[in-house]
Amino acid sequence: MTTLAIRGGTVITAAEEVVADVLVDGEKVVALAAPGVLTLTADTELDATGRYVIPGGVDAHTHMEMPFGGTYASDTFETGTRAAAWGGTTTIIDFPIQQVGGSLREGLDAWHEKAAGNCAIDYAFHMILADVNDSSLKEMEALIGEGVTSFKLFMAYPGVFYSDDGRILRAMQRAGETGGLIMMHAENGIAIDVLAQQAVERGNTDPRHHFAVRHALLEAEATHRAIQLSRVAGSPLYVVHLSAHQALAEIASAREAGDNVFAETCPQYLFLSTDEVDEPGFEAAKYVCSTPLRPREHQAELWRGLRNDDLSVISTDHCPFCFKGQKDLGIGDFTKVPNGLPGVESRMDLLHQAVVDGHLTRRRWIELACATPARMFGLYPRKGTIAPGSDADIVIYDPTAEQTHSADTHHMAVDYSVYEGRTTTGRAETVLSRGTVVVGGGEYLGTKGHGSFLRRDTCQYLR
Repeated sequence: MTTLAIRGGTVITAAEEVVADVLVDGEKVVALAAPGVLTLTADTELDATGRYVIPGGVDAHTHMEMPFGGTYASDTFETGTRAAAWGGTTTIIDFPIQQVGGSLREGLDAWHEKAAGNCAIDYAFHMILADVNDSSLKEMEALIGEGVTSFKLFMAYPGVFYSDDGRILRAMQRAGETGGLIMMHAENGIAIDVLAQQAVERGNTDPRHHFAVRHALLEAEATHRAIQLSRVAGSPLYVVHLSAHQALAEIASAREAGDNVFAETCPQYLFLSTDEVDEPGFEAAKYVCSTPLRPREHQAELWRGLRNDDLSVISTDHCPFCFKGQKDLGIGDFTKVPNGLPGVESRMDLLHQAVVDGHLTRRRWIELACATPARMFGLYPRKGTIAPGSDADIVIYDPTAEQTHSADTHHMAVDYSVYEGRTTTGRAETVLSRGTVVVGGGEYLGTKGHGSFLRRDTCQYLR
């Protein structure tokens, strides 16, 4: 096996910051030591002086090639994982979908077929439970044995992914018995559909009305209900893409009570708001996602929740649809705009900007983007840290490099950026995936199929 040494950088993990050399042998980290201690000359030497040396990002919420609203997410596993690598993310966890009337096995096999041989970085899977029944409940234990240890349900999207409270309770009970983790899209979809229909009937068809009908209180209500159901079932709960401060208050209360309740938020809720979508017209369709963007006053509470650990993870919910040819399916009816935003390439840099702006410390940046998602979803310490025995997923990060985000320069397969024209400080300079340089010198050096499927253990935070 070949050896690689990264010399003189500031190694930042969730636990510490230290100037150190890192030695990689093959796919693994084998040593960290003070500069000058590792005198062995490696096959490849990388100078990280003046740079951060950080674990590759773990994005625990992506949707590559996801079918939605009569179309598919525009990033394939090939293009999406390549874009992730450019942004310093070296692991994604995606969502196979059980079809109504179908089995979990069929959904999982379909996603294995999409991803195998196509990914630039390593990947794992959650499982979307769209049809909770006796058969699918029995299958959950088998999937856990195969390293798919988390299961997503929806309180939103009636007629598509929606599960009623009875189905949710049964799935939670099964998760509690088998060690699985239930992930919840918490919005009251029944009430939202009523409000959406009423809006369209009044002639309010512009995309900006999407944000009004998906009321923050309907996110909070569903979050409260999901927590109560998890208590009844004796099951852990992970709420995805939390956006509203009222929903965050429900999470904080449950965590204060000692419940195994966790939540993630996403960069779009921290850096974007309904200020972006206040004008009439169709441009607002670029920002249509669910849960939706909120008024700017929600952001301060989300940042506070991240600092005090009421919010545990920052993922992207990367689910891109092109503005032309996909988002425009909703011209004349905002309910037909495909829900989702691009973001897998931008997350690590936006969160470093949060460090620059004083919202987060450097170690908390790594904790939220790397270590905690790895622990939450059974990948730590293989992923999410730099330590002997860990996979050599390492980013040499230039904390002073400035960049301007734009569809003209990003690598995601989508024709717009929700951060168009925004300047941030910090950028991945060299990216290693299992010891292989996949981005370096301003070039993509990776290969299709380098990424491997990861079998996950169960959540490491359960009390």
